Amino acid sequence: MVMPLQAEHEIHRRRRSRNVGLAVVLVAFVALVFGLTVVKVQQGDMMEAFDHQPRVSVLPEEPGTNEAGQ
Repeated sequence: MVMPLQAEHEIHRRRRSRNVGLAVVLVAFVALVFGLTVVKVQQGDMMEAFDHQPRVSVLPEEPGTNEAGQ
């Protein structure tokens, strides 16, 4: 009876250890992505995507006007 309990305890210990390792890797990856994003924004590389004006108006044109201004 003691041997199966020890084996079961060992299995659970290994699973916990693996899960903790995966959690550490995941947190490190998210921190790396966040850090790189902050660096890119501070350098101004990503702000260009947010500072543009729309090329095409989504508003309906007023009746009687055209692009030539006549």
